Amino acid sequence: MDQSIVVPPPSDNVLSISPWIDEQIWGHRLWDAGSAWLLFLEFLTVAESSFRHGALLDEGSEFGLSNFTPYKRMYLRNILFNNQELDRIAEFFPDSASAWEEWLRWMRDKAQGVSTTDFSYLRTRFHSFRQFVSLVGMIRSANVEGSANKRWTSRFIFPFGPKALYEDIKISNSGTATRDYINFGRTGEMLYLMLCRSSSNAALRTHVSAMFAGKNPWNELLALMQPDDEEDPSLRGKSYLPYKTHPTFDRLGEDWLSVFNLSMPGFDGWPYLVTLAALHIVLYQLNIAREWSNSSKKLYLVCEVVAPKKTLVRELSSASFSENNLLPARAVETYIDQIADSEEWQAAMIDPGSFVRCRQILQDRVRWGEAADDYDGPNDAQAMLSELKVQALNGHRQHVANVHRSFGREAGLVSKRGTNKFRYAPTDALFKALLLANVNRRMELNEFLERLYERYGFVFGDREAERILDRDEFDKKVFQANSRRLEQRLGSLGMLRRLSDGCAYVENPYSRGTE
Repeated sequence: MDQSIVVPPPSDNVLSISPWIDEQIWGHRLWDAGSAWLLFLEFLTVAESSFRHGALLDEGSEFGLSNFTPYKRMYLRNILFNNQELDRIAEFFPDSASAWEEWLRWMRDKAQGVSTTDFSYLRTRFHSFRQFVSLVGMIRSANVEGSANKRWTSRFIFPFGPKALYEDIKISNSGTATRDYINFGRTGEMLYLMLCRSSSNAALRTHVSAMFAGKNPWNELLALMQPDDEEDPSLRGKSYLPYKTHPTFDRLGEDWLSVFNLSMPGFDGWPYLVTLAALHIVLYQLNIAREWSNSSKKLYLVCEVVAPKKTLVRELSSASFSENNLLPARAVETYIDQIADSEEWQAAMIDPGSFVRCRQILQDRVRWGEAADDYDGPNDAQAMLSELKVQALNGHRQHVANVHRSFGREAGLVSKRGTNKFRYAPTDALFKALLLANVNRRMELNEFLERLYERYGFVFGDREAERILDRDEFDKKVFQANSRRLEQRLGSLGMLRRLSDGCAYVENPYSRGTE
């Protein structure tokens, strides 16, 4: 890696993670838990806080830790998700006054995580109890990942505006609401920092600010369900992104900006932002891994447009996935090998107190080696380094190694459809997002395939395949058939036309621009 663009890691007294290797390669933290939508919601909590403090997508003159103040919105969450008796009370008590009294009494006993269990402010904001119940049900129906989260404190609603945004929490045994990481693993914080450091950050600021205007009936309804004296937000942060600049950041920002510039109505463009965010998290991990592994090869992903029968493209796509899936672990190994090859380590090895000096190097570099839980083997520097590699790879396999697969599936890139092996087989949703982000008005199909290869490393057609495959792997006809299937897919989506000159053109149905 080019050390001139690397942000120094935070000091030990800020983050006590050991060993500090995955974090130093990709940041704190790249995590496989959560879905693409939860990644987006986590990003929004950080962005909304920054917007509130007048620093949206702006880290200032220094690259440092991201500090932000998200809301918990416990009154709203109790009303929506910790409110099992609401429908029963509405049915059992026909008059509104009695229903309100019974429900308020029930909430005084059952509400959790709030400063006071008094929900009486709601009585004057709704015409009747039945209207209140009906509106609660309507908002509940707009939940995000509803079936995946059984715990009521980890349920989320569509981000209609700032009043719909809150962090992931858990309720302690004492009844206190504290931060949790089941759904918000901090990768959304990294996504925010990536956009801060993209070349499009200034242009994006206006569009992202509009996401927090809240001038829609849904956000206003959510405001009615929350008390006027808003809870004090919590101070969060300590996220870390190791690089001041990176091409992945720029491509992410450019893709989001392209979608925003389409001026799609309402929230119609947001699902495409979600898909593109998950995709660029995958590409960030793979590209950084490739760079740390000192690979001179361009990252490429052979993509199958799903065929009725097994094809050579499917086999090559599966092999491409498997090869890329090894890159992150290889980066971890290379990182540790670089420590062993460093002048500092080599000098320490010939010192009479080599073990003590080498252990100090590991403490300084990766915060590991001092505690008995880290290493309790013989006083041998090489044995200690070998143990570090074992522990680092074991920890890496638990979460970071799974990002490629998990977020790849969330983005609609990775699939096992029709086979028992993972491969790159993009969904219609991903095709739509890629087209909206890359096609101004219309573009010749081969030009579109070339752009997907140059920007993302995607290989669909024979021209791109010939550039990256060995001669014995390349079969022009099967890749031509693959691109024809892509043409048919895009045509069925209403995003491709074949004109009288025999050329196929992909078209952006939302664009108002010129060719």
